Amino acid sequence: MAMALAYGDDLTLIYNDCCAELLGSRHPAAFAQPAAQIFAETWRARAVGDIIQRVYRTGEPFLERETSLPLRATAGRADQAIFVRGHCAVRDDAGRVIGVLTVAAETTQMTQQLQSLSELSTALAGTVTLDDVARVALRHAVNSFNADQVAFGVDDGMGWRLVRRVRGDVLDEADERLPPLWRRHPTDSPAPLIVAARDGVPVYTSDGQPLRDTATDRHDEKVRALATLPLRTASLHGALTLGYQTPYPWLPAERALLSAWAELVAQAAERARRFETQHGTAQLLQRSMLPENLPELPRLRMAARYAPGVDGNAAGGDFYDAFTLPDGRLAVVLGDVAGHDVRAAALMGQVRAALRALALGEPDPAIVLRGLDRLVTSLGAEAHSDELFVTVVYGVIDPATNELTLASAGHPAPLLRRGKPGERPAATYVSVPPGVPLGLDGRRTTSTVDFLPGDTLLLFSDGVVERRHRDLSDGLRRLSTALATATGGDPRTLCAVATSAVPGTTEDDVAVLAVEHARTPSRSASMAVPAEPTAPGRVRRWMTAQLTAWQVPEPMIGAAVLCASELATNALLHAGTAARVEIDLSSERLLVSVADSGTRGTVTRARTDTLSSRGRGLGLIEQLSDAWGTDPTVRGSTVWFEMLLPG
Repeated sequence: MAMALAYGDDLTLIYNDCCAELLGSRHPAAFAQPAAQIFAETWRARAVGDIIQRVYRTGEPFLERETSLPLRATAGRADQAIFVRGHCAVRDDAGRVIGVLTVAAETTQMTQQLQSLSELSTALAGTVTLDDVARVALRHAVNSFNADQVAFGVDDGMGWRLVRRVRGDVLDEADERLPPLWRRHPTDSPAPLIVAARDGVPVYTSDGQPLRDTATDRHDEKVRALATLPLRTASLHGALTLGYQTPYPWLPAERALLSAWAELVAQAAERARRFETQHGTAQLLQRSMLPENLPELPRLRMAARYAPGVDGNAAGGDFYDAFTLPDGRLAVVLGDVAGHDVRAAALMGQVRAALRALALGEPDPAIVLRGLDRLVTSLGAEAHSDELFVTVVYGVIDPATNELTLASAGHPAPLLRRGKPGERPAATYVSVPPGVPLGLDGRRTTSTVDFLPGDTLLLFSDGVVERRHRDLSDGLRRLSTALATATGGDPRTLCAVATSAVPGTTEDDVAVLAVEHARTPSRSASMAVPAEPTAPGRVRRWMTAQLTAWQVPEPMIGAAVLCASELATNALLHAGTAARVEIDLSSERLLVSVADSGTRGTVTRARTDTLSSRGRGLGLIEQLSDAWGTDPTVRGSTVWFEMLLPG
């Protein structure tokens, strides 16, 4: 506590060591000097002198609320500090005022922490998932409370999941765009965070070894002071811990501040839990109505991508499908049901199921669309609504005759990417009569075009090319240009190219389906990857042996094995589940994909120099591969990369 006595009519300054520290370079020359001389720059400007002189004249005490004073003079510069100051008269034996005693308590840190609560509230308002809440809460605690270690944990079904941040640790959270590294704990874990989450009682340890019995590393062992704060809401139980490696008193004001911090985090976490539940239900509904796997044919390779529009929190009406017909031909379809709600998703499911049933009986595209006309008309009459709006493009591919037969019901025409070896590819829209949307009983006609080896067909929804305040023709032109200039005709690559061809965001759903007529059959192999620390090593050994047997060039084997190992590690870290590695080798390229069955987090594409050591593998893949991307699946996500063969 800084204390100073202004003595006598000259208000000569006498002070203690704490006050000397605040005076900085002015000490010791300031001792026994007039206060007006020592604080010449603030004596009048900030009414400092008026207050002390009034107390000296009247003898009445005065309490100053928080004020900012430039008292720390360091290197010729005065730093601002915030204090609460009390001034009282000092009297002699006769009762006469002979001086003024000033006691100053610095509240700079506490004031800054209170101000940071407003910043925390603003940051938490923008969070959507528990991953977001964890990132914001941990970053705020380390920066605002100067903590050595912070942890955040929530209930998770049969147990708990925790995420931690350590001051100076760049391995876990340096790249804020990657999902936090959660660790799972059993329900009966004795960890202080989990005990507080179960009991709902805050615990403050000023000095000791609070994490000794549950320490997982040296960072836990070094913690001596720990605040454990429960998070209790209607739909969530959890807790926060904040620790220091030196003893800490946990004053009442700081405890109140920490309680306010925990309350803000708890409210944000509850909102995130509700959003994730609703979001997961909508996504499960949407993806359960899409095919879980596309057909695997010797000469026809396929890939698809779907992304919900709006905020991703509602089921949409875009759909795609691909299935083999009884005569060996391949049926492909992509449609769009207007709306972003459960009703649109339900109608989409009915149309998709009806189309498959009709096609298996009579695959002719015109006949199938006429049958769907009757279905949509019947559903509209049943619902007493004439607002059912469904567009669809349906085609049949015959690899034996190299022909593609298409029919459209008000849907954008598909793109056909064609290129002979040694020539620059071209992408043109298939000339197919657009027709009218389903339910309007329009005339249905078909169009047949060549679908030759080396060609790739792309079906897409209007969310791929439509943007607000942008002409539709511009989006169609950009899409065809992007496909023509793509590095290869592989379906997975073209799906990624198509979804990013038109700049800007869209509020509509996005669906694409690509089919490549390969010149030669490809060779494929797959491996199940267990959720174990040794899994990346197994992937490396298996891929090396497989690619060597296929006589892949040795430099490409090394790069592919390294990238696949990084993806397997990424899947284990962020999904925490078993995964599957698939490799597909054609005469032109090597395609490697790693699919997990987790539901948390997505991989964010970024440049190498902006990623932490955990995310640096993704930058490495971007450097070593010719194309890469991520695709959501029914039960998780798939990360893939493609390498073109030399020559």
